[in-house]
Amino acid sequence: MERLERKEHDFSAKLRQASVIGSLREYITWQRELRRSSDSARFPKYGPVSVNLDLTTACNFSCPHCVDSRLLNTGDYLDLETIKKSIDTLQKNGLRSVILIGGGEPTIHKNFENIVRFSKDRGLQLGVATNGSRLDRVSAVAEVLQEGDWLRISLDAGRESTFFKSHRPRGRLSLESILGGVRDIKKINPKIQTGYSYVIVWGGIVVNGYELTPNVDEMDQAVKNAREYSFDYVSFKPCLLRLEVSQKESLFDTPDPEREERIIAEIRKNLTSAEALASGEVKILRSVNLESMLDQKVHELKIQPDVCHSQFFRTVLAPTGIFHCPALRGVEHARIGDAAGYKGKANLDFTQARLEHSIRSFNARLECSMVVCFYHHVNWWIENFIASGRPVDEIPVVSDNNFFL
Repeated sequence: MERLERKEHDFSAKLRQASVIGSLREYITWQRELRRSSDSARFPKYGPVSVNLDLTTACNFSCPHCVDSRLLNTGDYLDLETIKKSIDTLQKNGLRSVILIGGGEPTIHKNFENIVRFSKDRGLQLGVATNGSRLDRVSAVAEVLQEGDWLRISLDAGRESTFFKSHRPRGRLSLESILGGVRDIKKINPKIQTGYSYVIVWGGIVVNGYELTPNVDEMDQAVKNAREYSFDYVSFKPCLLRLEVSQKESLFDTPDPEREERIIAEIRKNLTSAEALASGEVKILRSVNLESMLDQKVHELKIQPDVCHSQFFRTVLAPTGIFHCPALRGVEHARIGDAAGYKGKANLDFTQARLEHSIRSFNARLECSMVVCFYHHVNWWIENFIASGRPVDEIPVVSDNNFFL
């Protein structure tokens, strides 16, 4: 059995893990039967491997670059009963990881600590993406987190002034206080993987008439901060824009080859310097779309197969419903269920029937032609294996390690 190297975005390897590969094999078999004869093809019995769990739409920051700004502070949230019953139902049907992320700030949900403990009691891997404003609540549950669980803080700055302009936090909150909170959590439980999330913003990005504060020259300082405050990694990713017409995420607003070349050169220079500063003490992660941007191959990530296979393996459960793609949370035609759609086996079966319809009818090649897709590589890997005709038993198995999708 192969061992899964801890790569954040090698989703095809994650789907080949020993406790997940049955789901992958059944899905590929179903797709082949579907393409031969849709009448006899039976949808696989598995639910998602991983879910993004959006606890609330409430947020105490006002980040101008937030791609989910239109969803925030509506008063909607998931109640504890729905969350617990949904997690129970999904865990019995193949769920292996939960990511508390998106839509709003998860740590300000009144039941955050209860939800973390409940998820860990069910044997699930857990990730928390937070703005860092309520790290006291993470500290309160830090002891239940295990090897493989992670805490990622959205900071996007190396200096206080840029942090404040980029996030507009409410109350007396500073970059330094958040960094200190992370270091305290690592003292409580060194097993937790802590990440310094950094969305790279370059000059000239305008969102809703507001020009974002550039931070491309602070990448060095972010790595210095990460080293000083016991972070395990810094995750660099380019700024995404939400296209107003389609409500999809994309890179660059208006094509301008000369400008793009200048931006890429500047990012590359600062990234090289940041990686040198890491000195092996802090890991530097490059997002899929950042890698493609630097290689000037962004256009390749916009070429999708007809079928988005990833939606079978990971979904988003939010107060406004269940969505088949994290990049399309809140977009009605990506909605496959309401907020109670996983709250029991009957609910799950109904939602899975809608998911089957989505997989059959959602044309990713057309719908996502402007999207720099995070799941591009795994979608094509699955598509090519389906077309190859090779027996599913030939798919090599890797040992269990990382179930986050």
